[in-house]
Order: sequence, then structure tokens, then C-alpha cells
Amino acid sequence: MANKTDIIASMLKGLSVIEAFRAEHPRLSISEVSEITGLDRATARRCLLTLHEGGYADYDGKFFTLTPRVLRLGMGALAALPLAQLVQPWLDQLSDQIGQSTSVSILDDTEIVYLARAAQRRVMSIGLMPGSRLPAHCTSMGRVLLAALPEAEARGLIERSDLSPRTAFSLTDPEEILARLAQVRREGYALIDQEVEPGLRSIAVPLYSARGRVVAALNTGVAAVQGSAADLVTLYLPALLRVQAGLRRVLS
Repeated sequence: MANKTDIIASMLKGLSVIEAFRAEHPRLSISEVSEITGLDRATARRCLLTLHEGGYADYDGKFFTLTPRVLRLGMGALAALPLAQLVQPWLDQLSDQIGQSTSVSILDDTEIVYLARAAQRRVMSIGLMPGSRLPAHCTSMGRVLLAALPEAEARGLIERSDLSPRTAFSLTDPEEILARLAQVRREGYALIDQEVEPGLRSIAVPLYSARGRVVAALNTGVAAVQGSAADLVTLYLPALLRVQAGLRRVLS
């Protein structure tokens, strides 16, 4: 364990400021960053101005927005992960075969983090890419990953999650979400019908290592334009399971 004298506290504060920017609030004022991070206003201001000086943030006199330069901090690390390198060609091939966007994500506390993606068409109002985050409890990949945890651990994460409804279809009762996780364990896949965003359906399966441990989740998301969510099982589950089986032989 590092000594306190080895820790650069200001660096941790700067990283917390970067993490304050999300898809739902890409433009933030100094006061808003202070509130989100818990930093005092003066510290938040210095961090934001430092990011602006380094080219990592734009500033219009009131609001700050991150610039594409900030992607250098995470994209390289994500792309260098062996898992991302292994799954990307599988995603590309799967996306071409089914004509839909496909993604792989991992669990980070109460959120999923996109690790790799092959985009065919945009079905969400926000653009998704490696590094994007969404709540775990209401996403197909999130439910697959939560279902792989011990039940007590999954319950703890759900109870700490922000269960505010994103759509009229969103589940907000922890017990109902836990019941869905039990269903995922039984069936081996998760199906979401417009819980994350109106008009979006998705289906996900777990990705296993050669030793049988769940290491990530794989999904495809489609527009809810016709039929029912159950149609995704017939249309896309067999292809997802083939990729699941193929990757199981190569994931360590």
C-alpha cells in the first residue's frame, strides 16, 4: 500500500472533476462541478481551468465541456485491454451478420462500461462508444452482469443504485429487479424493452472465460418499431450464443 506522501491529492481531485461530466450533463458550471464532486468551489474552479489550459475542456465563460482530447486518457487503456482486443473482431462479424449494433461491456459498481462496440445504426439518442457508461440495473448487459454476482452482492448494488425511472417502462422496485435477475440466471439471457430509452429494445448474454467465470456481457440493441420484445429471442439469441461459445474457448 502506498504511503500518503506518495499520493498526489490534486491529481485525484482533477480526475473526479473529469468523471463529473456525463452524457446527461455534458456542460457544467463551476458550482455544478463542486456539487457533484464534493470539492469546494475554489478547488473545482482551479481543476476546471487547468483542464481548459491543457486542452481537455472548453470554456464559454460560464460552462465547461470536455474536448475530444480527454478521450486520450481512457481510450488507449481500454483498447489495450486484452478483452477488448479479443472481442472486437467477433463483434464486427456478428454486427455484419445480424445487421444490428453489438457491444461488450463490463460491470463497474452500479454502472456498465462499454469496452467494445460495432455500430450498424444509431438506436439511442446518445452516442455509445468504448468508455460510455449506463446504469446496470435497467440495461440488458447490466442485468446479465448483476445476475452473475452472488445474490447478496447484487442486492447491495441495486439498493445503492439511482432507480429513478428513465422511461415509463423502467422498473424501480428493487425486489422486482431482483426477480428479473433470477429470471436471467434461469434463462441465460436478459431482455430489456424500452427501460433505458423509449423505442429501444436489447438482448444480452454473459461472456464466460474458459474456466466458466462471467467476465463481460454481449448484447445487441434494436429499435422497437414492430412486433414484441420476445421476438429478439428468436431473431438474435442464437447468433449471440454462437459468439458466446466461440469466445469461451479463447477468453482466459
